[in-house]
Amino acid sequence: MAFAQTGSISGKVVDETNQPLPSATVQIQGTQKVTNTDINGNYKLTGLVNGKVTLEIRFVGYQTLTQVVNVAGSTVVNVGLKLASSALNEVVVIGYGTTNKKDLTGSVATVTSKDFNTGAVTSPEQLIQGKVAGVSITSNSGAPGSGSTIRIRGGASINGSNAPLIIIDGVPLSPDGIGGVASPLDMINPNDVESFSILKDASAAAIYGNRASNGVIIITTKKGQAGKPVVNFTTQLSVSNLPKEAPVLSADQFRAYVNANDTTKAGKYKALMGTASTDWQNEIYQTSVSTDNNISVSGTAGKLPYRVSLGYTDQNGILKTTSLQRYSGGVNLNPSLFTDHLKINFSFKGSQVQQRFANEGGVIGSAVDFNPTVPVTSAASTYAPYGGYWQWTDPANTPSGLKALAPLNPVGILNQTNNTSTVYRAITSLALDYRVHFFPDLHVNVNMAYDASKDSGGTTIPSNAATNIDVLQNGQYYSGSYSPYNGNQQNKLFEGFLSYSKDIRSIKSHFDAVAGYSYQDFVNTASNGLFSSGGLYYSSQFSNGTVNTASANNYNNYEYLSNEYLLASVYGRFNYNFDQRYYLTASIRSDNSTKFAPGTRTGTFPSAALAWKINNESFLKDNKVLSNLKLRLEYGVTGNQDGIGDYDYLSQYSLSNSNAQYAFGNTYYNLYRPGAYYPGRTWETTNAANAGLDFGFLNNRITGTVDYYYNKTKNLLVTIQQPAGTNFSNTIVGNVGNMENDGVEVSLTGNIIDTKKIGWTANFNVTFAHNQITNLTAIPTSSFPGIAVGGISGGTGNNIQIDQPGYARNTFYVYQQVYGANGLPIDGAFVDRKSDGITNNQDLYQDHDPAPKEFFGFSSDFRYQKWNVGFVARASLGNYVYNNVASSTGIQRNILNPIGTINNGSTDVLASGLTGNGSNDLLSDYYIQNASFLRMDNVHLGYNFGSLFNGKANLAITANVQNVFIITKYTGVDPEVSSGIDNNFYPRPRTYSIGLNLNLK
Repeated sequence: MAFAQTGSISGKVVDETNQPLPSATVQIQGTQKVTNTDINGNYKLTGLVNGKVTLEIRFVGYQTLTQVVNVAGSTVVNVGLKLASSALNEVVVIGYGTTNKKDLTGSVATVTSKDFNTGAVTSPEQLIQGKVAGVSITSNSGAPGSGSTIRIRGGASINGSNAPLIIIDGVPLSPDGIGGVASPLDMINPNDVESFSILKDASAAAIYGNRASNGVIIITTKKGQAGKPVVNFTTQLSVSNLPKEAPVLSADQFRAYVNANDTTKAGKYKALMGTASTDWQNEIYQTSVSTDNNISVSGTAGKLPYRVSLGYTDQNGILKTTSLQRYSGGVNLNPSLFTDHLKINFSFKGSQVQQRFANEGGVIGSAVDFNPTVPVTSAASTYAPYGGYWQWTDPANTPSGLKALAPLNPVGILNQTNNTSTVYRAITSLALDYRVHFFPDLHVNVNMAYDASKDSGGTTIPSNAATNIDVLQNGQYYSGSYSPYNGNQQNKLFEGFLSYSKDIRSIKSHFDAVAGYSYQDFVNTASNGLFSSGGLYYSSQFSNGTVNTASANNYNNYEYLSNEYLLASVYGRFNYNFDQRYYLTASIRSDNSTKFAPGTRTGTFPSAALAWKINNESFLKDNKVLSNLKLRLEYGVTGNQDGIGDYDYLSQYSLSNSNAQYAFGNTYYNLYRPGAYYPGRTWETTNAANAGLDFGFLNNRITGTVDYYYNKTKNLLVTIQQPAGTNFSNTIVGNVGNMENDGVEVSLTGNIIDTKKIGWTANFNVTFAHNQITNLTAIPTSSFPGIAVGGISGGTGNNIQIDQPGYARNTFYVYQQVYGANGLPIDGAFVDRKSDGITNNQDLYQDHDPAPKEFFGFSSDFRYQKWNVGFVARASLGNYVYNNVASSTGIQRNILNPIGTINNGSTDVLASGLTGNGSNDLLSDYYIQNASFLRMDNVHLGYNFGSLFNGKANLAITANVQNVFIITKYTGVDPEVSSGIDNNFYPRPRTYSIGLNLNLK
């Protein structure tokens, strides 16, 4: 009789396209009878009493379905779930888990693949440039694979790292660079990325305490999907060119200037002019062609979801000889075992990058500076020792050879320098999530990962290159060198944590908790050396990049370095919400790092956050206009250990060089001397507070967020001077001082039109930011002179910026230029701000700083039937740049050079009339220029052919233009210079791309 009274419910759960939904939750409402669908969407609940029950089916991102079912023996109920109408149900990846966007208590931004930037994208961070308020992503240059400077809320340090912690598929990446690539992220194929989560405030990031002071970026790659195999193929062809040359004198302008200003009796400068008209920038730049190709296969093999991908990128730079080739592959396997109680995520990402670099600053600087009246090459015997490239020489072509400080032929530098690298990287991770059979609310998680890279490369300069010409051999001068290097980096991770989640409907409560342990081991080894000729090398000795060491007999400056440091951490987090109205999050992490002495190794980083979902209150619940309103308050502490040495708390000894020997009789000995060390150094910590408001209108057709943040960094990692006479290095990074960052972030998204034929979405974000150093001494003092930073060219040992309490980081420190009635600067005249009758360094003053006061992001996408068009634009206001090209070349002293050469210069010399003969001229505020800008980053047009070949294929084509235009008052090539010092910057190219995307089912 008991058997006859029980029954079961089974069936299948599918999505709006009739595809199965694995891991959907199926529960008998008001009971503990609950299960999850398997990989095919099937479920079964047994042991039910016959009669009516209410079945509840939940899946993240879909509307919860409730259905009354009359159980009578074996009952079959198949259901289809609909996508949630609100984007607030989107899944957001956070530290050690996921949550719905509507349940967030911290300041977290998410960008998924549907909103990524398009076009020629080499590095993952470029996918979200301009998309997130409070996040500044600035490409380091226009060189292939140059990487980006990423700043979340301005960064929290001075000499420590200001880069965010980056996590890929649960693996926190090492902050150390990889030899042979400008950016480690270049080793990751952007086509494999699914989404970004940016943890901006400390309450969200503190769960990663030890490295989270500058925010956290969590990158999730694409996984296998249930169903039949789907092949995706994308290919893209790009053409890039130089949008703007540095403004220098043309050959005719140059001749006119020299003729007008050469006042020497013999006209010695006029005599140095040739008959050629060479545009040196045109000689070093090119129109480059690049390709990017990717193929992936995803689906389910039996019950094993998988995704396999291959990629090839061939990117050529607009500066000749610069290039990048990347080969990449990835495998993701996501099986579920034991009726979905054990979920496995296996990920492998491997890549090989081959690059050729150029001496960018030297080449571009020489192209700006080189005499435009001489040819690129010459048949004259004078230039034979230099490969035929025209160079400045003394009349007798003596070993002093190239005139001291004269620029070298930029084409010769390019063609006679071969700087290449080959780098391999593999990131392997295995994540296990076990839902305990006898206690299904509890999950046991284990993450293991291994991130390894290997780099090798070197620079070969042939013996006939003008670089470092030294010794006469058989009537000719020879030099040359070969500088090889190689290295290995290893990052090993073990992590175990428990997660518990529980709904208690009787008291309208939900809570979840995480507690875990993490261990990371970082090992870096590197070796490098220099083969230098001593005049004995000939170009034949460099065939195939090898050196004839028997002839060279001079292998010096060899180094072998090996560093290892460990991070061990315990952490926990607790989330609670009552009636989906009141939310609480609290977390804590304790870290132990071997970068610090044993007594200061442990740092503890707590956080707490509160949220009130106001629209779920009874007085707003039925409001038809306001669909979301949530108030957030957050506070937390995070740490920073990056940017310091691994063993700086120990006294390390090194062998002195040949210039520092001790004499015993007539014999000189190298001695070991101690290096600088700082045994008491500890974590740099940032205390951060955040207040935020999330809102949505008209069923969340319009959504937005407003955040105010205030961050105070203590124990700043700052490079400080060592006391004289200690026999240590001059400087060491120590804990000194405080700094504050505060700002307001606003983000608005509108789903303006959403019909079957027409769709229009737009996004706008703006950030108002302020930075100030409040102290840089162990004991605060108003008389502290500050720390000079920001080295510039054009002289020796000059700095243009200062870090000083009361001012922003890297504030320009300059003389105030005096101007005439005509509005032009008066040569060598500066304001005597101290009013003591002389102008010296006491008259320097704090001017603007490089950081923007406001920066904006705009994007829009419009769809009409099968067509789509859109753009991404960015703007920056209040950022200033020191035009080092104008200050060092746009002066008469550079063009009519005292060393006996004539050099080209910036066209600024025609307007300013400055000679550059004064000792203070380089530090004039005349060269501090407003670099505010509006840049159209991307304009794209696409056409989707839709379903082809009876639904077996889908084809789309796209066209993109990147770096379309820029509006600015800055007179240099590009105003977007993160350091604030424009010194022959590799220009960002304008790129035209056409692409094809083909899906085969």
